[in-house]
Amino acid sequence: MSRNKKGIVINGWLNIDKPEGLTSNQVIGRVRRALNAQKLGHAGTLDPLATGILPIALGEATKTIQFAQDHDKVYSFTITWGEARNTDDREGEITHTSDKRPAVTDITALLPRFIGEIEQTPPQFSAIKIDGERAYDLARSGEQVEIKSRLVSVYDLKLLGTTADTATLELHCGKGTYVRAIARDMGLILGCFGHVSALRRLAVGQFSTENAISLDTFEKMAQSADPDRFLLPVETVLDDIPALALTDDEISRIKQGQTLKLLSRQDISRLDIAGIDETTDLVLAIGDNKPLALLEKDGIQLHPVRVFNL
Repeated sequence: MSRNKKGIVINGWLNIDKPEGLTSNQVIGRVRRALNAQKLGHAGTLDPLATGILPIALGEATKTIQFAQDHDKVYSFTITWGEARNTDDREGEITHTSDKRPAVTDITALLPRFIGEIEQTPPQFSAIKIDGERAYDLARSGEQVEIKSRLVSVYDLKLLGTTADTATLELHCGKGTYVRAIARDMGLILGCFGHVSALRRLAVGQFSTENAISLDTFEKMAQSADPDRFLLPVETVLDDIPALALTDDEISRIKQGQTLKLLSRQDISRLDIAGIDETTDLVLAIGDNKPLALLEKDGIQLHPVRVFNL
């Protein structure tokens, strides 16, 4: 680690278990202060009412945030029946009410409709951009906007338990899926309205509650221990990208932003061993036993698109 006027350069990932009541940016601020870190970012916003996994990238790991955001996610959440709210969660204003409550059999019978490639309209209070502005900013100003529906992937949705007024479920989904929209739509179909009253993110790719650290515990331990102790490697979110070890000459060329052409029989053998074929779009270049760059593969050519300074 090195110091400059803006703080300490720290590279890697933190798996923080976010507490309720804080925004994701507030968590970033507290981690920054605890480490005096120079550069941070997070992979996927959690609303203040939500708890759970908030992967935080530091230093060169910020160049890999999009890959963490693309990973599958797992949530547990509770729907409270009988009220629709303008935010589709408990923090919003009540817009509709109902005395009807769904039977457990009705809930379980509905679940298959929300599994697979489903069409979903994001909530009015969401980060979707409408003519360059965030939907939640327009909604807060009282403007009702039309948000286009889109296809999202839901791999599994199961009922964990119920009470007279609630249902708790677990969701395994792909990028861009809104839990609040699922609660809203289930309530509408069941004819009783519904909103998210509790939400916990259990996993983002390899980041899970099993290997997470609470924000309070992290802050206390960061004062008395080496910050590297808590860090996961920069390449943590790149595990599904094939890795290729480079020669000294290739390392030098990549650092200068040059393209590699792999033509020889030996080169082809190296690609085969690394599991790189004609379907591969992206390659993780390894130099001196650490991540060097992400390379875009175009036929026999590898172009550097992100170079890591590690």
